[in-house]
Amino acid sequence: MDKIKIKNLEVFAKHGVFPEENKLGQKFLVSVVLYTDTRKAGKTDDLTASIHYGEICRFIDAHMKSHTFQLIERAAETLAEELLLHTPHLEKLRLEVKKPWAPIGLPLETASVEIERQWHIAYIALGSNIGDRQANLDQAVEALAHLSRDIQTDELCSQNEADGGKDIRHTHVVKVSKYYETPPYGMTEQPDFLNACLKLRTLLSPQELLKTLQKIEKDAGRERVIHWGPRTLDLDIIFYDNLVLETADLCIPHVEMHKRRFVLEPLYDIAPYKRHPVYGKTVREMLEQADT
Repeated sequence: MDKIKIKNLEVFAKHGVFPEENKLGQKFLVSVVLYTDTRKAGKTDDLTASIHYGEICRFIDAHMKSHTFQLIERAAETLAEELLLHTPHLEKLRLEVKKPWAPIGLPLETASVEIERQWHIAYIALGSNIGDRQANLDQAVEALAHLSRDIQTDELCSQNEADGGKDIRHTHVVKVSKYYETPPYGMTEQPDFLNACLKLRTLLSPQELLKTLQKIEKDAGRERVIHWGPRTLDLDIIFYDNLVLETADLCIPHVEMHKRRFVLEPLYDIAPYKRHPVYGKTVREMLEQADT
């Protein structure tokens, strides 16, 4: 991916742990690498096809000056997020916030924090076999389509709760499969499921996305009482970019998804050639093998 670079933009702001820093302020240096596709702008000489680095500089200056944080980690995180949310064509960035006048009482050139943040693509499996199954799935899709973050509390919530309806969503639903009637898996003495899959564009990390899905399940009345038992709503992360992850509470890709037709069939609707990062097989190939 192409890069647009801004190096050591000087901003006078009031971030710091000490009260004097918040009152008097000091100099910060901000550098950012913007990952985007400059091909169209390079061919057409059209600025609207690229990212206006002058506007990015003014955005950085305004953001750093209009907030007061104790940590440059927080300043960097919020700035990266706001740039990704508000900058068309921006897919990824690498951001460094330097604090050359850091009050540590020892000689140093600068203290800094450098982070990378980007938009991610995740695939989510949905299922329901209690109550109005279609309404349960529809409401989950709607919740994910309008997820934003309350700036004051830093808690994820609906878009309207966070910002009065402005289009600064942290997730975007790109595609949704058809809904499939499927027999129960594991514990078979229960009603049939309605299953689907969706493609999600998100700024959330895997753990943040998991927490969000669990909250949506809880809001839908999900109770985790019986393993493989009936549920109003079941949401699982199937893929997250090409990430391979194993923690105590999360495995990506989802364990045994390559064997489960009720996952693969709706996933095939929206991503037939998405390749499993471990086994190297496409969704189409895995579905064909599951059928046999």
